[in-house]
Amino acid sequence: MLRQELPYQADSSALFARIAHKPWAIYLDSGRPGNDFGHYDIMVADPIKTFTTRNGVTDVQDQHGVQSLTEDPFALLKQALKQYPRLSSDLPFSGGALGYFAYDLGRCLEALPNQALDGEHIPQMMVGIYDWAVVVDHRKQKTWLVSCAVAEGPHQDWAALRALFLEETQDNVGTDQLPDTPFTINSATQSNFDLPAYQQAFDRIQTYIHEGDCYQVNLAQRFSARASGDGWLAYQHLRKTGSAPFMSFMNLPDLQILSGSPERFLQVSGRHVETRPIKGTRPRGATAAEDQAHAEDLQSSLKDRAENLMIVDLLRNDLGKSCATGTVRADRLFALESYTNVHHLVSTVTGKLADDQDALDLLRGAFPGGSITGAPKLRAMQIIEELEPHRRGVYCGAIGYIGFDGNMDTNIAIRTAVYSQGEIRFWAGGGIVADSEMDKEYRETWDKASTMLQLVDYFRGQDVGN
Repeated sequence: MLRQELPYQADSSALFARIAHKPWAIYLDSGRPGNDFGHYDIMVADPIKTFTTRNGVTDVQDQHGVQSLTEDPFALLKQALKQYPRLSSDLPFSGGALGYFAYDLGRCLEALPNQALDGEHIPQMMVGIYDWAVVVDHRKQKTWLVSCAVAEGPHQDWAALRALFLEETQDNVGTDQLPDTPFTINSATQSNFDLPAYQQAFDRIQTYIHEGDCYQVNLAQRFSARASGDGWLAYQHLRKTGSAPFMSFMNLPDLQILSGSPERFLQVSGRHVETRPIKGTRPRGATAAEDQAHAEDLQSSLKDRAENLMIVDLLRNDLGKSCATGTVRADRLFALESYTNVHHLVSTVTGKLADDQDALDLLRGAFPGGSITGAPKLRAMQIIEELEPHRRGVYCGAIGYIGFDGNMDTNIAIRTAVYSQGEIRFWAGGGIVADSEMDKEYRETWDKASTMLQLVDYFRGQDVGN
């Protein structure tokens, strides 16, 4: 393994800027500075192999060409990772698979109806195998360039990588890595749910609940606006105004992803498994007193606690598919976490992987995350497909890594925007249960979307750079 220490910067975005416009550049961003939860940042680019899944077919591309395969995409990734040495490291990621698993990848796992409009037209999975990474440890205030040195031939040049990241200025950065054009929003923001349409969908969910089809359904609305320019510039503004511990920026072929997620989906460290579902939300207050009142109201809400516990039970069941018998437990329930625009109730569920299971088995068995579907999961997903006008795409899927060492960390891709085809799109939703009130649930979606709405408002009609 190759390793080079780099100068530490509390704000690592300037370091990522050196590779932000390289092919398949990805920034797993803990939101520092401005976020107390974050620990590590991870940056990669130029993968040695890529996996792109559309409608059940996965294109696997490397230096030898492209293969189109119809096998389970999770199995393809698992098989690919087994071909590389299982190297251990004190860092969370020193090489391996990194990318996104869209919510609609669930169609490879479950039979779902085809009712919602696919307005995304993007792959259901885009994952690269990366030979090197930059890892920032904010607790130790250390930054490392690392490589497992598994790439074939001259694909990666360690000396060139060291020069790129050690150079104090960016004079050596090629024009292909420089920002393209200023980011601009060119239209009003539109939602695919007006209030009457949301009311109709809400009422239908209530009927399903009272008829015994389900206990909870996560209902989301989709916002969109025309946009042009460089999405990396928009992401830099997002991380200043809405920092969160599981943020990410992805520069992928034909699309960019800007995620401000506060929610961990699945983490594997050794054999230890953790998930941290979010259920229960209140807006931040305009004054300290109002803010405290909102937080206390959330913490004392029996409805929100019951909704959170419902998802905890679902996730305990999902983890039980891959964890050793008797090891799955809820370690912490209903903890208050406060972010830029909202307060949340967050629970923690842990387990230990069974001997015959690995991180990708766990991910497949729990996908998509129960906190953003409802319960029971399959029926909730069927209802979502029926009632939401558009497919979710990346939203409510997962973004993260599975290392050569078998470790994994992924988010739930909420508070996430997809920028492609001259349009930026983002979503916000909430869990509907039997005692939900329509007006409050609809308002909650706007509260959750507030950071992204502010982002598009900031760039509307402007030629804004950094």
